[in-house]
Amino acid sequence: MTEESLSRRFILRAATAGIIANATRGWTAQGSSFFARNHLPIGIQLYTLGELAQKDPQGTLEALAKIGYRAVELAGFLGLTAHELRSALDQAGLACRSAHISPQSRGPGEPSLSGDLGQLAEDAHTIGIEYLIAPSFLLPANAPKPQSGESGAAFFTRAGKSMTAEDWRATANFLNSVAKRLRPLGLKLAYHNHNFEFAPLPSGTGLDILLRETDPALVCFEMDVGWVAAAGADPIQILRAHASRFRLMHIKDIKAATRPNTALEMDPTEVGSGVIPWRHILPEALKAGVRQFYVEQEPPFALPRLDSARRSFQYLNRLDA
Repeated sequence: MTEESLSRRFILRAATAGIIANATRGWTAQGSSFFARNHLPIGIQLYTLGELAQKDPQGTLEALAKIGYRAVELAGFLGLTAHELRSALDQAGLACRSAHISPQSRGPGEPSLSGDLGQLAEDAHTIGIEYLIAPSFLLPANAPKPQSGESGAAFFTRAGKSMTAEDWRATANFLNSVAKRLRPLGLKLAYHNHNFEFAPLPSGTGLDILLRETDPALVCFEMDVGWVAAAGADPIQILRAHASRFRLMHIKDIKAATRPNTALEMDPTEVGSGVIPWRHILPEALKAGVRQFYVEQEPPFALPRLDSARRSFQYLNRLDA
């Protein structure tokens, strides 16, 4: 069945299968915090939980809901089917409106933006997803190959250093193409930054190229504030310069020891324990058009991951910005 013939069915399903109700249920934070006043949920990217989410998806989701989170963002599908994921989310009382999906396949059974978009759309609508997010650039054909025993972070650091302006333009073209195919299927596409997008090029940076050469009507962005700060850039300045391009945000904090770099390096910490001025950034994000906010923390962790997730939630749930 073609994507064109699937699109009407998916849009009707999104409107009639209770997805919208699931996506908005229980989203108001308590009290007079920034999130409560603006009727926004505090979400969390499941990458933060590491292997916990993979080993015990149901238990992890229920633990997050008990902390007070009302929304999650996926990093892959946790080895579950779309129906299993939807059931686990419903049982925990959580909504999921966005998921990170790799531009290229990372292994058998893993969804990608280069794969079967019709099946991906069907799975996304089953779960309740509105945004599919490319978590990194499209690897060029001449990109370095992973080395034996090399971590994903180390590989993408090397690959990021090799990206040329033409490579970033190829990523922009890829995003435009995928977004154009996803729109009739009832899905939106976003791009998530790290800090290698801020490496200087002859004509600006990789992020400059992506913002300039993606179609604003098709492609939006998820700002990872921690990686922006780790690059030595100003998230508020970027939000103001590109109002309406950023629709989602990763709330990630860093310690003062973090030195500006474009090589995936930071000293992470729980939200509110670092140097990022959330009281100023969150209102600017809302003004710029961000409506989905997800806590995310990078390793290494000083505390058990659920304890870190709890501390970040407690800070945000009280934050009067």
